Amino acid sequence: MELQEFITNFANQFEETDSSVFTKDTVFKNLDEWSSLLALSIIAMVDEQYGVALKGDDIRSANTIEDLFGIVKSKK
Repeated sequence: MELQEFITNFANQFEETDSSVFTKDTVFKNLDEWSSLLALSIIAMVDEQYGVALKGDDIRSANTIEDLFGIVKSKK
């Protein structure tokens, strides 16, 4: 599991946000497109791509994409 691959998969959940915005340091909750529906999409993507069951608390405790990646990696 690589960080860059995770960032790409994460960015693919967003329809309107330019993919160049997404880096390991992106504070995803500050993006205009971020919503509870997108949070569910991220949870589903992580389950499907990485076999990890995220919870809402996991998303709430992460600030950056790298934070979320660390949580996913720790549960793998």
